[in-house]
Amino acid sequence: MNRLTFDRENRERIQAVEISFGPAGQPLLRPGRILIGEGRLMKQCRKKKKTKAFFLFNDILVYGSIILKGRWHNDQKIITLEDVQLEDVEGNEDLRNQWLIQTPQKSFFVSARSPDEKRAWMSHIRQCQAALPEVSGRRGSASSFANSWIPDQAAYKCMRCFSNFNATRRRHHCRKCGFLVCNTCSRKRAVIAPIHPTKTQRVCNLCHGKLGEEEPSRQRGDGANEEDVAGSSDEGEEDSTRISTPSNWLDLRQGTWGRMSFSEAQQQTRRASDAADSLHSHTSQETTERKLNA
Repeated sequence: MNRLTFDRENRERIQAVEISFGPAGQPLLRPGRILIGEGRLMKQCRKKKKTKAFFLFNDILVYGSIILKGRWHNDQKIITLEDVQLEDVEGNEDLRNQWLIQTPQKSFFVSARSPDEKRAWMSHIRQCQAALPEVSGRRGSASSFANSWIPDQAAYKCMRCFSNFNATRRRHHCRKCGFLVCNTCSRKRAVIAPIHPTKTQRVCNLCHGKLGEEEPSRQRGDGANEEDVAGSSDEGEEDSTRISTPSNWLDLRQGTWGRMSFSEAQQQTRRASDAADSLHSHTSQETTERKLNA
């Protein structure tokens, strides 16, 4: 494939993703960044599961809510791949073909429309991680990743005192362990560094006692689930619990998007990683030449 043609089409695809998030989204175009694939995955949120749009680049994973029949997105989230750890888990009736995405700031379950889609997503992410420079030295241990929150519907009793939840005894999440607890069992507050360096967070009594005795374990990290974040809104968001659209992956041979089988997708991920390395080397060489000519 012609390098100039590939660079132009890759730039146009990234700009299209930027535009879809509107002015509230963060810039995504940068030298050396390649859009590897995009698709819809089911994400387990605090109250219910929701379909989200996911975009995999060779260095970051971007996702957001789907609005206006998929033409636009909002509530953009960006995760650097060097901070990601994937854990394969068995599916259930609510979330089939699921796996866990863990980072120091937050962790959550996602599911794909089919086993092949699940394998393709996990394989592409891991291939991109393998191509990152010095990724193995920067990733944390298992204890440094965040705990995923227990969904609201998963517990009818406080997971500490076992009192039934009702209209007056409401559910709360401990920001450290992710358990569902009542207000009586979560009146303590503590600073959890990955969430905020100084702001205190709601924690259960058990976690509050442990904070002073041992190193902090995996923490939720964002201080609030996405439904609780100020400024986020479900207005206009698609609330589908069924994914019907297959993911698209970059075909480097044609420079276009295609819906490929798992084995074909694996081959394309390797080609994308090689292209990213080549582009990174080319960019570094240009930078060195400019410094020498300055």
